[in-house]
Amino acid sequence: MVKNINVNTVGLATYLKQHIPGFRGPLSLKKFPGGQSNPTYLLTADTGQYVLRSKPPGKLLASAHAVDREFRVLKALSETDVPVATALHLCEDESVLGAMFYVMSYEEGRIFWDPALPEVPMEQRQAIVEEQVRVLAALHNVDIESVGLGDYGPEGNYYQRQISRWSKQYKAAETELIPAMETLMQWLPAHMPSEDGRVSLIHGDYRLDNLIYHPTESRILAVLDWELSTLGHPLADLAYLCMCVRLPKIATLQGLAGKNREELGLPDEKAVIAQYCMLRGINRIDDWLFYLAFSYFRLAAICQGVYKRGQMGNASDSSASSRENVAAALAAMATELLQSGNDL
Repeated sequence: MVKNINVNTVGLATYLKQHIPGFRGPLSLKKFPGGQSNPTYLLTADTGQYVLRSKPPGKLLASAHAVDREFRVLKALSETDVPVATALHLCEDESVLGAMFYVMSYEEGRIFWDPALPEVPMEQRQAIVEEQVRVLAALHNVDIESVGLGDYGPEGNYYQRQISRWSKQYKAAETELIPAMETLMQWLPAHMPSEDGRVSLIHGDYRLDNLIYHPTESRILAVLDWELSTLGHPLADLAYLCMCVRLPKIATLQGLAGKNREELGLPDEKAVIAQYCMLRGINRIDDWLFYLAFSYFRLAAICQGVYKRGQMGNASDSSASSRENVAAALAAMATELLQSGNDL
């Protein structure tokens, strides 16, 4: 387990008073449970509650833990239809806490970890999912130039770049040979669909537990964890959302595999896709099998990185060590999907 950043709360309160208008200490700090990438803390001060998110200390994989990119996205989206926390301050001076960090507003609400939504009355569950899809479509409809994100990532060849990047990241974190991952690293480049010039701001990890819902309404207050955001092909986010719901329970991942969505009061995958297409003015989606397989592959590479960081001592919580077989399981699901040829 990674060591928490060493915080002098008196010094931090003094620093934040100088950089956040109206901030006043003293303050206390408590680490949020879970989370595999960037340690996240609840700050409680005289002036209210805030959230601090930092890079983990220690040796890190290349291009990971980009909290400065997260901060930039939060600022850019503040005046759009995408609900986000208020970005308050980015500290790039690692001498303050020992790692780059930023502070944002604390949004009081509900986070759902189980897509079956057992804590929500059945008649309200569909609205929860429809709001998730609505916000995703709103994100992809953001005019990246008008919000100052036109240079947030390279345009075009998104899947080529992503497959190359995650293949390298996976190999850098590889602890044993996984034949299914080798298969995917060959199949995906050979089956990339045309991107048709579609470029959007994409979240990169858009799933239920990265959303804060209103305490009583089916309204999203904030989309969290923008570390993997970039400019790319919007269907990657949609497929990832759908793939996460397809999963069984693996380590800390929880999907609806083996459950009847209609009996749970939840829309099925076809309904989710239809709503998204309607909101974005898309007539149809081809190559859905590729998008799903890519999502499994990418998540497998991410989970392998989490497991490797656990071995290195840089994971954000102790459950990283339990993910030894997660990449293999995800890759096997993807190759089974390819063999079946059934995308829906």
